[in-house]
Amino acid sequence: METTRLSTTNSTGPSLSSVLKSIQISPNADKTLWIATIVAAICGGLYGYDTGIISGALLLIKQDFNLSITQQEWVASAILAGAAVGAIGFGWSSEKFGRRATVIFVTAIFVMGSIACALAPSVNLLITARFFLGLAVGGSTQVVPTYISELAPPKRRGNLVTLFNVAIGVGILLANIAGLMMRDEWGWRPMVAAAAIPAAFVFIVMFFLPKSPRWTARNEGLDVAAEQLGRIRTTRESVQKEVREIHSNMQKIDTTERGWKGLMLPWVRPAVIAALGVAFFTQAGGLEMMIYYTPTFLTDAGFGPQWSLWASLGVAIVYCVMTLLGCLFVDRIGRRRLMLIMGPGAVLSLVGLGICFALHPAPGSIGSFAVLAFLLLFMLFNSGGIQVVGWLTGAEMFPLPMRGAATSAHAAVLWGSNLVVTATTLELVQTLTLGGTMWFYAGVNLVSVIFVFLLVPETAGASLEDIETTLRQGTFRPKIGESPRIIDNL
Repeated sequence: METTRLSTTNSTGPSLSSVLKSIQISPNADKTLWIATIVAAICGGLYGYDTGIISGALLLIKQDFNLSITQQEWVASAILAGAAVGAIGFGWSSEKFGRRATVIFVTAIFVMGSIACALAPSVNLLITARFFLGLAVGGSTQVVPTYISELAPPKRRGNLVTLFNVAIGVGILLANIAGLMMRDEWGWRPMVAAAAIPAAFVFIVMFFLPKSPRWTARNEGLDVAAEQLGRIRTTRESVQKEVREIHSNMQKIDTTERGWKGLMLPWVRPAVIAALGVAFFTQAGGLEMMIYYTPTFLTDAGFGPQWSLWASLGVAIVYCVMTLLGCLFVDRIGRRRLMLIMGPGAVLSLVGLGICFALHPAPGSIGSFAVLAFLLLFMLFNSGGIQVVGWLTGAEMFPLPMRGAATSAHAAVLWGSNLVVTATTLELVQTLTLGGTMWFYAGVNLVSVIFVFLLVPETAGASLEDIETTLRQGTFRPKIGESPRIIDNL
């Protein structure tokens, strides 16, 4: 269908040469790019807030509904189950109706889901509402990084896409501030409902922002894609270059490469392994365990509820700061190198945290401060490394014909592994002890470092079309002992 549409555009619509000659540049192009990126990235803040708010609210919900351990896990993880479903379901919407239209639909669900959670009269309805809210969370993580990636110029793609991660950190931070400062004055229901306000803002503003040029070229024509690029690029030369690259790559598309069946092709497999592997380790490394359960862990270890909530706020601050720094430097340092630098620090931090918990330090002792230090160190290394890259790889590694299906699979792996971690954490602590659980996740982080070293190439500096070319040529692979840029393989 896409191939036929392109052919029709070239034969009956404007030719490539006429499209290149008619390009117009908006005087506000750079501002439009930033506004589109920031507004779309607010969805990351909604994800961070809606998932992070449970950290402080769960203690209140537990009292209101007299929850068992299993019910606590379901309240926390229901949003993740919905996210896994939403990540897959909205992949179809992203391909059928476009990235921008899907973001609009997702934010509408954010509004309705937040209000439904706040009004839930029973634990079962709360779990149901959080599952519904999770559909929007999963959908946003599928479509927003893709939308930003397809808007961004190659040299700024890492910075712009990782604004989504920064927004997640800001959302988690705001959730922890609300949990610490507002829980007694507000209660958990207004805390949950507050997310509807920024969601409504994004819903309205997205109607006025550009469409994805890549999606538009395939579905509405190359001339419309050039028009969209003219809204977000500052020179005619840069638009002409991208239009030529998009046109060239679309000429290679055939029906066997589209959608889910395209992911089965041998030449795509290295990207599937690399991106989905990074996605798995992004969540399976234990970060979400810390975000959701830090107050619970520390309270069970003998620390007071207020002290535990302050520690949870510290976790959120470190996450927010490190994702911001990662956003600023990921294009300069590189995706692969950043993960290999920070990963070993996450392993050692969890080993130290496990030792501290195994020694059962008394509140106020040196051991208790060591617990906090290792906890914050883990957040520093994990959130400044693989968390920065996790969403980015899925948005940039996959070729255009199967990008919608691939980013759905990527987001589903992220949310599926997140769900497994969140739904089993408290049971794992009961089985292995708190210290043993930290050592278990130290092992997971060690495996992730080995995986990145062996199987994940560097993609910094390459255009989306460059990456697709290396996949087709069979040169999409890391150079062991180096930190290569994939563009050097072209």
